[in-house]
Amino acid sequence: MAFDGITVANIVSDMQVLIGGRISKIAQPESDELILTLATSQGQKKLLISAGASLPLVYFTEKTKPAPMTAPGFCMLLRKHIGNARIISVTQPGLERIIRISAEHMDEMGDLAQKSLIIELMGKHSNIIFTDENDIIIDSIKRIPAHISSVREVLPGRKYFLPKELQKKNPLAESREDFISEILLDRPLAKTLVGTYSGISPVMAEEICHRAGADPDLPANIDKAENIWNAFEGLADHVRSGSFTPNIIYRNGEPIEFASIRLDIYKSCESVAARDASQMLESYYSEKEQRTRMRQKTADLRKQTDVILSRESKKLDLQLCQMKDTEKRDKYRLYGELLFAYAHELGSGIKQATVSDYNNGGSQVVIPLDERLSVRENAAKYYERYQKLSRTAAALRERIEISRREVEHLSEIRTWIDMAQTAQDIDEIKKELVSAGFIKNHPAKKEKQTKAGAGEPLHFVIDGFDVYVGKNNYQNEYVTFRLAEPEDWWFHAKGRPGAHVIVKTGGRELPDLIFEKAGALAAKYSSAGSKEKVDIDYTKRKNLKKPPGSRCGMVIYHTNFSLVAQA
Repeated sequence: MAFDGITVANIVSDMQVLIGGRISKIAQPESDELILTLATSQGQKKLLISAGASLPLVYFTEKTKPAPMTAPGFCMLLRKHIGNARIISVTQPGLERIIRISAEHMDEMGDLAQKSLIIELMGKHSNIIFTDENDIIIDSIKRIPAHISSVREVLPGRKYFLPKELQKKNPLAESREDFISEILLDRPLAKTLVGTYSGISPVMAEEICHRAGADPDLPANIDKAENIWNAFEGLADHVRSGSFTPNIIYRNGEPIEFASIRLDIYKSCESVAARDASQMLESYYSEKEQRTRMRQKTADLRKQTDVILSRESKKLDLQLCQMKDTEKRDKYRLYGELLFAYAHELGSGIKQATVSDYNNGGSQVVIPLDERLSVRENAAKYYERYQKLSRTAAALRERIEISRREVEHLSEIRTWIDMAQTAQDIDEIKKELVSAGFIKNHPAKKEKQTKAGAGEPLHFVIDGFDVYVGKNNYQNEYVTFRLAEPEDWWFHAKGRPGAHVIVKTGGRELPDLIFEKAGALAAKYSSAGSKEKVDIDYTKRKNLKKPPGSRCGMVIYHTNFSLVAQA
């Protein structure tokens, strides 16, 4: 999700609490990042400002970051000028991705002076610019000389301005007539909205189209123009009135978008309300970063497991092909029987024999023969083939069963890797791979692992009922056989790797809604992934048994109910 003008408006609205407050501390932990600590009427506030090209951000935070021993020059300059300044305004021009923080302080002569910190949140063009009361640039966190940008220099002594190339129409001041004339162009409607109006991101443009019932990839239709205007103006009214509803959009438990208004285009996904825009931004990017780190940490494990799974699957396929070849054994047994039965009627030195199958209504059977051998010797040879293939089939049945179990086990582990959320989860998965003999243990790397102990299963409280979800086989074993009581309910995706979901009843009857939600959790935390409908088996914990000598997390049951859940 882009840090668009509507999100900036939400942040600026929240930042009004700074007016009248004083800057008590300025730190520059990164080359393109500031943290301002301010004393306000509502207590101390810490504002993080990042001009990173890939992730420009502004939000309140309670976290601290270590600052360098020697403060950078830009930080020292700000401390000199506005180290104890009082905030007099926080504004946003139109719906631009720009925040201007104006502050007043006493200059070296003892006179009241005014300075501005202008935060531009424009992707690779993001910057933090420090100006005087006449908008003359004192300095910036990124200096932009003429050889880098011929459009605008950002250097001390230059006049601050926003290039016309970056300026778009203000959606908060647009009239109905001008809007309709702007959108009736021969290009996709969503691109027209993004290219014409400031602060409108591609996602927000799609939201406007969705509310208007218009196709974002087609030019605007005159018949839809009024609907598009109403959707556009409704969005502008939200911003003018400050009626923001910051929220994070989740799909299959993963944050995919954030917005300061409700997004109808994601109505089928889960929307989680945030306290304010700062909490929304910090939570969203924190979760995204955590998931990225987990994907990086599990990349090698995932690749290693995929290689083993591919090898075991190929081995199983080969065994099944070999088993299919052994199906000829009954034919060889029949040949041997018939040759012994008709040996006295058949002469020697013949290449084939045509005899009647007395076991099958006298049907004719043609049997190939080795002319160098007698009929009885041919019969003995066929019996030998039959016995060899029978022994092979018996051995293959056992091997195929072992291979099937290993492929199923590895498929489960592959599911657990995708579900891992903590380093403890990863350690438990590695431990399972080692104990199953899929990978070797490396004692030299033990110190890198987290301390021993069971990882925590997921815990939800749904309408007053505690629900626990295992994220791997060790946690499945724990929630099912240690945490659950006999009368608690157990849920699992039918016939596929997945979490054991336990609903603690506490002696109460479960409402139908709890069955549905627990089933949905079992579907979500299974290999079904994003499939729309998943068959779920559920039963009471007392109906589950663990087969003797079976691996961790394995259960069997003969009494159960079924439901279909939405993943």
